[in-house]
Amino acid sequence: MANEPVVLDGGDRRCVLLLIELRGLVDSLDPGTVVHLRATDPAAPIDLPAWCHLTGHDYLGVVGDHVYAVQVAGAPTPTQPDRPWHVKDSSR
Repeated sequence: MANEPVVLDGGDRRCVLLLIELRGLVDSLDPGTVVHLRATDPAAPIDLPAWCHLTGHDYLGVVGDHVYAVQVAGAPTPTQPDRPWHVKDSSR
C-alpha cells in the first residue's frame, strides 16, 4: 500500500550505525515517504531529531514503543555516507 510507512528495524544497534543505515535508506525513497525506525538505543530520541534538523528531513516523533517516524525531504542537505552527521563537502 502506497501510504504505508517503510520500516527500518534497528534493533539494539547503536545510533551511529542506525544513522548510517537510515541515510542510505532515505536516499532511495521518494520525498514525502514516512520511515518508521525501531531503535532501542537510548540516544535515538536525541540523535534522530538532531539528524533531521541537520538534513532537512522531518522528524515526526515517537509513534510506538521505541519507534520513531521520519518523513523524507524533497531536497535534503547531503551528508557523508559513512558519517551522516557531517554535511558533505561539495568542494571535493
